[in-house]
Amino acid sequence: MRQGREAFLLWLGLFLVWVLITWSVQVQELLTGAAITLVLALLMRSLYPLLSGIKPGVRPLLFMVAYVFIFIWQLILANLDVAKRVLSPRRPINPGIVKVKTKLKSPLAKMMLTSSITLTPGTLSLDVQGDDIFIHWIDVKGKDIETATNAIVSVFEKGLKEVVE
Repeated sequence: MRQGREAFLLWLGLFLVWVLITWSVQVQELLTGAAITLVLALLMRSLYPLLSGIKPGVRPLLFMVAYVFIFIWQLILANLDVAKRVLSPRRPINPGIVKVKTKLKSPLAKMMLTSSITLTPGTLSLDVQGDDIFIHWIDVKGKDIETATNAIVSVFEKGLKEVVE
């Protein structure tokens, strides 16, 4: 039964993406999209355990939209920061690897968090071990876990907790 729910959620998500991309409500396009996304959902069975953390409903969907805007804002800030460092004659960098803690428990939430961290310039997720994430950071402001967690992880974690956990 659980796989049926996960298959349906995956199909529904893929179908919604199809509708948003095609931006059409013609019957033939909807049927084509439904068929293609159903085949994709069935072929992607290995993702079903990963999808078990998704919360269905309107509230998580609204938080996901908000998370996209949070991510875009952090992406802009990180790009400006890295550009400033590259253009500065002194190259003010202090690179290093830091360990941060996450409160997220589900594998999907951790994957989304590490992907968000890696996609923002200046940080790169290296490894996840339980609740610990190892990150290469372009400007290490403090080696203690609390400082690094607040600077890198906390802004993403708040939004993801409402969507996935």
